[in-house]
Amino acid sequence: MMDTLAKRRPGPTASAAPACGDQYQSAVIFMHWLTLLLLIAVYAFIELKGFFPKNSPTRDAMQAWHELTGITVFGVVLARLLLRRLYNQTPTIVPEPPHWQYAMAKTMHVTLYAFLVITPILGWLTLSAKGELDLPLGLHLMPLISPDKALGRNLQEIHETIGNIGYYLIGLHALAALFHHYWVRDNTLRRMLPSRWSM
Repeated sequence: MMDTLAKRRPGPTASAAPACGDQYQSAVIFMHWLTLLLLIAVYAFIELKGFFPKNSPTRDAMQAWHELTGITVFGVVLARLLLRRLYNQTPTIVPEPPHWQYAMAKTMHVTLYAFLVITPILGWLTLSAKGELDLPLGLHLMPLISPDKALGRNLQEIHETIGNIGYYLIGLHALAALFHHYWVRDNTLRRMLPSRWSM
């Protein structure tokens, strides 16, 4: 998982933080899986949209809920970044992976967080440029830029391209976790599972 292999546990001289034992803190685990569920919803809404005729109420609803869940992902990721500041200890991986795996995990970790921050911001900018800021449940986004239809189309293309790349990033992340669990047989995945789900 994103936080599961990215850094080693600080030594005795590290700043004081709540101990986390063999697993991440409950709040960190909860926010991790909440992010996954929201991402499933984000992609499901945009994929389901394609099954309905253009300008149909259902198609428009799928788009609107895609936008709302995407903005929600942004908020959850900001909360996760705050939690990383509060809980800056990481459970030790047993057995300890080689250094190159830590380096690869750190790269993937940074890339995923960049994806989770940049993609919703691009979506928000796109909606601002198009002047389409109304969301479901009576919510309304604050515009980030002035309306500009041409800019909105360009931003949408970039947003969609990065969104498509996200399929591969999320897939690689999941495969790496399963590889560590079933092939390497270390505790990388188990550290991010609630205790009652640990395998």
